[in-house]
Amino acid sequence: MINPIDIFLGWFSYDIGIDLGTANTLVMVRNKGIVIDEPSVVAIDKPTRQILAIGKEAWRMLGRTPASIVAARPLKDGVISDFEATEQMLRYFIRKAHEQSTFSIPRPRVVVGIPSGVTEVEKRAVHDAAISAGARVAYLVEEPMAAAIGAGLPVMEPSGSMVVDIGGGTTEVAVLSLGGIVASTSIRVAGDEMDQEIIAYARQRYNLLIGERMAETVKIEAGSAFPLRQEREVLLRGRDVVTGLPKAVTISSVELREALAAPISAIVGAVRDTMEATPPELVADLMERGIALAGGGALLAGLDQRLSYETRFPVYVAEDPLTCVVRGAGEVLEELPRLGKVLVQLSQRKPPR
Repeated sequence: MINPIDIFLGWFSYDIGIDLGTANTLVMVRNKGIVIDEPSVVAIDKPTRQILAIGKEAWRMLGRTPASIVAARPLKDGVISDFEATEQMLRYFIRKAHEQSTFSIPRPRVVVGIPSGVTEVEKRAVHDAAISAGARVAYLVEEPMAAAIGAGLPVMEPSGSMVVDIGGGTTEVAVLSLGGIVASTSIRVAGDEMDQEIIAYARQRYNLLIGERMAETVKIEAGSAFPLRQEREVLLRGRDVVTGLPKAVTISSVELREALAAPISAIVGAVRDTMEATPPELVADLMERGIALAGGGALLAGLDQRLSYETRFPVYVAEDPLTCVVRGAGEVLEELPRLGKVLVQLSQRKPPR
């Protein structure tokens, strides 16, 4: 429940909207815009469990650390897998974004985007991590709802809007109306799964062992979900599985499309499943308004064409899809009295016996 006092106090603190993503964390400060866009990576000293680096600095260490240091993502498939590391990461980003004011209220209110398919325990973990990281009060909003608000969809009106939010760990498909989610599907197939499929394809087809960063690079440069007008080629660099020596091969966008076939089909299936659960009146609205694509995965070449071909609905990529969720979270903070209905309600904890 929204406390009116918190709304009043919010005028004196730099409130924060957070897109706590598997791959990247974005932070938006009220009246200042997006101030942080860094990888969701933490470098930890294994013997002492001390945090050595967070964000960009930790990302540079991925795959390059000695045995005593581990650089890893504390979120997996959109949910917290390492609570302590996530809390430290949130604290770092909140402190970095929040300028200490001369008022006696330095702690901000925070809105955090979470996947729609998470459990009550996972919701509580995100909420508690934000409070432990220094938030005065923490609100949760489901990522497809935040993405729809950030994409400018009229989610509070009595008409249907559909958003497909493809992040690093999860793909969220939702139909929204009157400030609520009417039908939704959440699958743990997204950008990271695409990278893994490219890694597996390179190993199977070329006996080439490549890392996640190389897979992501070629996905961005030549990956596609639909035939391109002009097919592309890109160089894959890695280690030969047989000889153990460095090796480079040229791979085409046609081959990459073959490698990405399974995750793309899973996303198409999630969109179809959501449509089947959507009331007919809202389907009529969607035929007119179309489907909005958000998240980093929306930038995959031809994905909008593939979804339009498979569903017979108009599909378009939202403006600046990478920032839709964090912009939506920020807008919820700006208009909390009007948009408070979209926030996730946590169940009350039972007192210990």
